[in-house]
Order: sequence, then structure tokens, then C-alpha cells
Amino acid sequence: MALTPQDVSRIAHLARLELSSGEAGAMLTQLNGFFDIVQRMSAVDTRGIEPLYTPLSAVQEVQLRLRDDVVSEGNDRERNQASAPAVENGLFLVPKVIE
Repeated sequence: MALTPQDVSRIAHLARLELSSGEAGAMLTQLNGFFDIVQRMSAVDTRGIEPLYTPLSAVQEVQLRLRDDVVSEGNDRERNQASAPAVENGLFLVPKVIE
């Protein structure tokens, strides 16, 4: 999937970026290069290959150090909301910023 200069212009507009024509050309080259790499990686047949949970597991046996899933902090909602200007039903109230 090759991007066009119009695609780069639209992406820059959505990202609120102001690009000169030279910068837009360089961005087009970089983005198309990125998508080319993704396309080549997607073409690799990975059926039957188990995902790695860490890159080290490709070269050596790695023992995961997992901790018990226990609650380490209590519920301090009231204390955390004590300094809030407005709270209702345990929720922070904020001013409307979108019309």
C-alpha cells in the first residue's frame, strides 16, 4: 500500500503538523518505507511458530519471575478525592470542554 502526497497532507492535517513541501516529500518516503517493511514482514509464513514472550527465549531457556497477584494498595478513594473541587457518586466532576 503506497501512500500518496495527498495522504501525507491529510495525516499532517490530522496530527496538526505544518509540513513544508520538502518535509512532506521526505515524510512520504519514510512512511512508504515503513509500510514496505510491514508488508515484507507480513509475507513471512509464521504458521506453527510459537510467539516469544521475550527475545532472550530464542537463544536460551528463560524462567519467568512472576509474583503472586495480590492487592498491594487499599481503596483510598475518599482520601484521594478529598481535595477535588467537585465529586459526585465517587466520580471526579470536570468542566465540559467539548461543545
